[in-house]
Amino acid sequence: MRLRSSLALAWLAMAGLAGFSHVPAQAQNSTATGAIIGGVTGAVIGGAVTGRGTGALVGGAIGAGTGAVIGSQADRNRNRYREFYFWRGGNCYLQQSNGRVVRVHRHNCR
Repeated sequence: MRLRSSLALAWLAMAGLAGFSHVPAQAQNSTATGAIIGGVTGAVIGGAVTGRGTGALVGGAIGAGTGAVIGSQADRNRNRYREFYFWRGGNCYLQQSNGRVVRVHRHNCR
């Protein structure tokens, strides 16, 4: 009976997370998303394997930590290669990821 209740609780949590899907992809934080998905997945697996609520808690904690680490690496890699083009004085410039600003061809700013 405990296994059913823990699985039902996990499914309710997943259904609640479905409401977050309306946020645009650029505004999402991969660290938080990874922690949430990892925590729910870990709780489901921990509850199913042990059949106890404590197994679900431990699995959720381990899954949340692992998901947060993986998500933070995705955030770091996405921000590392971001380039920014802008107009100034009729010329097109590129601000590189290292902070350096260089003049580039006009077609990049269109």
